[in-house]
Amino acid sequence: MRNNPALSVSSSKILSLDAVQRAMGLILLIAASFIFGADAYAAKCLYVSSYHKGYEWSDGIERGLDQGLQGKCELSKFYMDTNRNTEPEYAKQKGLEAKQLIEKTHPDVVIACDDSASKYLVQAYFKNAAVPIVFCGVNWTVKAYGYPYTNVTGMIEIAPIKPLMKEVQNLIKSVKSGIYLAADVITQHNEFEENREAYAQGGIKISPIFVKTMAEWKAGFAAAQKADFVVIGTNAGIKDWNDADASQSVMSSAKKLIVTNYDWMAPYAMLAVTKVAEEQGEWSAHLALSILNGVKPDTLPIVANRRWQTFVNVELANKAGIQLPPRLVHKAVKAGKS
Repeated sequence: MRNNPALSVSSSKILSLDAVQRAMGLILLIAASFIFGADAYAAKCLYVSSYHKGYEWSDGIERGLDQGLQGKCELSKFYMDTNRNTEPEYAKQKGLEAKQLIEKTHPDVVIACDDSASKYLVQAYFKNAAVPIVFCGVNWTVKAYGYPYTNVTGMIEIAPIKPLMKEVQNLIKSVKSGIYLAADVITQHNEFEENREAYAQGGIKISPIFVKTMAEWKAGFAAAQKADFVVIGTNAGIKDWNDADASQSVMSSAKKLIVTNYDWMAPYAMLAVTKVAEEQGEWSAHLALSILNGVKPDTLPIVANRRWQTFVNVELANKAGIQLPPRLVHKAVKAGKS
């Protein structure tokens, strides 16, 4: 039987169309993979840090945030650098620059980290605005910024002062006085007031020494040995800070109990009870994702951090003739060389 030419042509066309359909299917599959991949990053988030890249506290927050948002949001970052540049006019300018960046890039969520971002960006430009904002790292209270706003939620940062104070009272019988040594920046003035009030409730008077330079810090540390104990605040804001210089000064001058609420200052203290920076970032990521999933910010409660960590520096304590109890030494992270 001879082949029907019409049938042959028709069959050829059918085969050709089938091949095209398979090719189109493959193309659509590839395109879909790109589309779905793009969807995973379709949301845009902006992280505004009050400080600079390399500042240990905000770096920890950033690690928690990066981990929580990885693969779920395209995260851009802006650093205000207000610990190294403490003038209010500088902070206002960086707040304006962050505002302009938000207006230009239209992020779906802004994460505003620490006090300067709340004061000079959120409060100044975005109170009850359309853009959703998650704050973190705000010290102790949000009253200064008037939170909550309709578009804002977040996590307050509270230092474990009272747990540290209890350890001071356990280690020093009849303790009466302490010195708070810290960089001369607004956050540390606020932190001192919280320490002063907390220690006063325990019958302990603490006085501040605020410094701007490494030389002032070393002199302040030596002078602080006249008190029953020393609380070390952050070094952020001391522009010429030198780790090796600080370690040498502490090892040669320490005669009293040295404590801190900052993990990166633990090498210069005998006992540290600290916040966990990553917790702030992890919770901020959780809130940002909730907002991206349609939850309104003002329905998400503002909360305080819940976790802390203990460090001991046995070498420094032994040098000063201070015996740390085994219950602390065994459970704590070791700072220093011991």
